[in-house]
Amino acid sequence: MDWLTALLADPFLGKPTWVWLVFLAVVAILLTLDLGVLHRRRREIGVTESLFLSLGYMTVGVAFGAWVWWGMGSEAGINYLTGFAIEKSLALDNIFVISLIFTFFAIPRQYQHRVLFWGILGVIVLRGVMIGLGAALVEQFAWTLWIFGGFLVITGLKMLVVTNHDTADLADNAVLGFLRRHLRVTDGLRDHHFFVRAPDAQGRLVWWTTPLFLCLVLVELADIVFAVDSVPAIFAITTDPYIVYTSNIFAILGLRALYFALAAMMHRFVYLKYALALILVFIGGKIFWAQAFGKPDPALSLAVTLGLIAGGIAVSLWKTRMATTAVPEKSAAE
Repeated sequence: MDWLTALLADPFLGKPTWVWLVFLAVVAILLTLDLGVLHRRRREIGVTESLFLSLGYMTVGVAFGAWVWWGMGSEAGINYLTGFAIEKSLALDNIFVISLIFTFFAIPRQYQHRVLFWGILGVIVLRGVMIGLGAALVEQFAWTLWIFGGFLVITGLKMLVVTNHDTADLADNAVLGFLRRHLRVTDGLRDHHFFVRAPDAQGRLVWWTTPLFLCLVLVELADIVFAVDSVPAIFAITTDPYIVYTSNIFAILGLRALYFALAAMMHRFVYLKYALALILVFIGGKIFWAQAFGKPDPALSLAVTLGLIAGGIAVSLWKTRMATTAVPEKSAAE
């Protein structure tokens, strides 16, 4: 058993192998419960169930952060929680785009969970690749953090000016056009299947791709686009690959559950985008501050991040409440 103990203690990306295995085991259990137990039957997920599931995922994510704090120290724990909060808030913006994709393909609600579940598996792999490349770049070329910082500041300022989502027609999407030209695509959904065997024009049984798979590809593509913001943001907090990856994945895991509660209420969070923009500017500016004056207290980053998120949500809910109550008053006066 000495060889097993040595193997588990052997470092991988700066942390013992057993620490990574604990994380992977928790993720595997969550995904198994989600698909194999909670959603074994294909059905619609209601708002109440969505909120409870999201709360469960958030509880597990925060509990994991407490374990990191206990086992790796307060700085690691604070960095994890800061990254978790940033990724969770940035993921809210992703929900709007996913809603557009589902609407474009006319995906029924009972099949949306299947797309989101398999999308998460792709995210786990793609985020791992992106974070691994980012960690290697930062380790070999420390000046890349300056690029990350500048990119975050510019992106945040752009978000403050351009606050509307890009609602361009997905029919003109280059990736979607490429897939339609090079794959056999059915003219409609085939239940919950991504691929089906059906006759072609000559009557031969061949494999066809369904619109549900095209939807999955665009959801994955949307996550890659959003990762361009979120990955540099978390690297501005810490360059520890374990903290970066685990905080990212635990924040994203609950995105599927949260989607069904928030997709119909995104109009109530119109001012949250300003808060996200300010978070990116703050995190990017923190890199330059650290180079000039030294690394600030990690607790400051967590406090500012949570404060901006809470402020954005509060202002959004208050402003939209006033807007909805103003219409009846005007009608009554007339």
